[in-house]
Amino acid sequence: MRCDPWNLIRLIPAKGSVARMTHSPGLALSIPAFGFGQKPILAPLALQLPGGRTTAILGASGSGKSTLLRLVAGLLPIPSGGRITADDGQPVAPRVAWMAQQDLLLPWRDVLGNLCLGATLRGQRPDLDRAHRLLDAVGLSHAAKQRPAALSGGMRQRAALARTLMEDRPFVLMDEPFSAVDAPTRHRLQGLAAELLTGRTVLLVTHDPLEALRLAHQVIILRPGPSGAMPEFVEAPGGEPPRPARDPALAVAQGELLDRLAAMA
Repeated sequence: MRCDPWNLIRLIPAKGSVARMTHSPGLALSIPAFGFGQKPILAPLALQLPGGRTTAILGASGSGKSTLLRLVAGLLPIPSGGRITADDGQPVAPRVAWMAQQDLLLPWRDVLGNLCLGATLRGQRPDLDRAHRLLDAVGLSHAAKQRPAALSGGMRQRAALARTLMEDRPFVLMDEPFSAVDAPTRHRLQGLAAELLTGRTVLLVTHDPLEALRLAHQVIILRPGPSGAMPEFVEAPGGEPPRPARDPALAVAQGELLDRLAAMA
């Protein structure tokens, strides 16, 4: 099942510079065992995603990471008895944004047109001032009239991030958003995303232990088991994300996390 790529988030006010949400609600996940047919995917789990913080999910391919994201987004039905609730008591699914591994830019629209697509599809007048401030925030002001084919992979992902920031959603689900670019570009995008998503409640799925440890306040491994994957919490290094990649404590934590993941393979 594919997500709606236009369920995106906005961090830009009508006037002024880039705004940061002060604090998004937290999420409580209570999900019974979930699977497809006779194949178990997730064992029963109960998770708390702190408000205004980033939680990273790691695990082997097929461990249920993307399934968990789809359950939170409302793209898969939650089994009977399960609940996904927000601290403020408001519905969750309508307030979810999604940033995928693929940039999902429409090739026949320029960068500015891709940023404004959500408003266009809703029959609203796009806020061009906000869009231009976002392009400036991600370093793409010069590329506003270029089509995606003219952009590098890193520029396309920056455009996708800016498009994600065009709507107002407190919950952001990110499914391997930077894995398709080279390591230096990924490093820069991680820092940019951490800055612009400050204050949002973010659930980040990644295969990269370093990315998880750099960006997340809370790190969870989905450990495979006979009844489905079970969550296992990992202590994140101190300090606020994005943590510097040259931090010795980060290197130690990365090594330990790699060992734990390898032991599960």
